Amino acid sequence: MSILTLQLSLGIFFFGTIVFLHIAKKNLGASLAYGLQSLIITTILFLGYFFETGDISLLFIALLVLIVKVIVASLFFIKLIQKYELTFSASTYLNTPLTLMVIAILTFIAHSQKFSPLTEILPANQTLLALALSSIFVSLFLIINRKGVLSQIIGILSFENSIVAFAIFANLEQSLMFQLGIIFDIFIWLVITTVFVSMIHKHFGSLDITSMKSLKD
Repeated sequence: MSILTLQLSLGIFFFGTIVFLHIAKKNLGASLAYGLQSLIITTILFLGYFFETGDISLLFIALLVLIVKVIVASLFFIKLIQKYELTFSASTYLNTPLTLMVIAILTFIAHSQKFSPLTEILPANQTLLALALSSIFVSLFLIINRKGVLSQIIGILSFENSIVAFAIFANLEQSLMFQLGIIFDIFIWLVITTVFVSMIHKHFGSLDITSMKSLKD
């Protein structure tokens, strides 16, 4: 199996995890899906950068991504679920059939000629880039469509993973310090989010944003 075929398979699985995040009803399932998604990104990063260049610093970045995104972030979400007994995810604004319909439309738009200037940056990877662009759109929709704070946090991180996938498939060069900065930001963001989520739950007794209508006053 060639690297391109392997990347395409991983890209399809990656997109599948985002679709699952839309239809998942339990927070634990969504958290595990994000962990799997990050593991796929780590593998794509390893294949797209380290395997082709042999740069040892890129192997270090892949390991760092594995630790922060796959292990630390997953443990962070599981701890939140256990602490606040978040058995079920908050509902979505659209029901499942309408959600899947919007996902199909966004995927079609990402593959349309309108966005060909982006997906043809690297003609050999046009299919992969269109898939990554679809993931970006669908992740943005996940943030908008979910009502639960935890689901929206996972949506933001899924959006960041999609951008990373697009950058790798477009063969955009990223310095070691830039990658380290992103990983550091994500780690700090997770720490701040822990405090933020605790404050929201303490004040509102819920992590459903529809129960925060008083914020409009």
